[in-house]
Amino acid sequence: MTVKAAMVVHPASGLGRAGRVAGSVAERLRTVTRDLVTVEAGTVEESQRLMRQAGDLDLLVVVGGDGSAHQGVQFCADTGTALAIVPAGTGNDIARTFAGTAKDPLDATDDLVNAIKNGEQSTIDLGRVTDGPWFAGVLCAGFDSAVNERANRMRWPSGPRRYDLAILAELVRLRHGRLTIDDDSGQDELDATQIAIGNIPFYGGGIPVCPAADPTDGLFDVTLMRRAGRFDLVRMLPGLRTGNHVNNPLITTSRTKQIRIGDANGWVAYADGERIGPLPVEVTCVPNALKVVGRPTPPPGHVTT
Repeated sequence: MTVKAAMVVHPASGLGRAGRVAGSVAERLRTVTRDLVTVEAGTVEESQRLMRQAGDLDLLVVVGGDGSAHQGVQFCADTGTALAIVPAGTGNDIARTFAGTAKDPLDATDDLVNAIKNGEQSTIDLGRVTDGPWFAGVLCAGFDSAVNERANRMRWPSGPRRYDLAILAELVRLRHGRLTIDDDSGQDELDATQIAIGNIPFYGGGIPVCPAADPTDGLFDVTLMRRAGRFDLVRMLPGLRTGNHVNNPLITTSRTKQIRIGDANGWVAYADGERIGPLPVEVTCVPNALKVVGRPTPPPGHVTT
């Protein structure tokens, strides 16, 4: 085989799932690659260092969740290396869009092997934070980023339950903020509860927050929640799982290539589940910034013409 590849594993991803499947994934990948380098990384810094040491690559395979995929995106976007993701994390939102429909990591690996054999490769857009990282998924600020901040401070419980408890705690102390938005359509200033800037539809473990976001159209989909009360949020939650929340009168949607969100409101931005930092934040959609193996799954709000 002519494909020179490296496989990066974050063993703790998915409560240890990534580490458990890594050997089987590598065994299957070796049937369609040459010089497969396998790397286990426990920290972001170690992951970045080991990826750089892997040398010139045709393909980087990430075994893990969205945090692992986020690190792979940084390396591949900067080097032109193709990226493949084997979903073995908790949320797997990036993999849900780029790695096909298989949820089991070994089934996903079999799909990946076939895609490598058939030379299936495409390009997708990425978001770029000005003076900051790339992101493949969704950048958010407001209520959801406050939930992330709280969950990251909690030491108990582990897994999805931690996120559920963080949601309840943030509902109790729900805060709004004055938000200034500059995008392709102009400037707006309003009281808001949440904003999501999507290159892909999903975040939070399968929530289609930007249901029509398409990572091949050169534009972000923006979902903005205006000032909402606790009862409004609770009533909106069931619709989040189906994408019907966009029909709520408190929600507005738009599309843009560039957007700047800011104000001194104490909000922190997260992208791909990773902390970016306090507002203001300016991001640009960069077309065809990343090569991926296979073809992205059409968004749930996609309309075929």
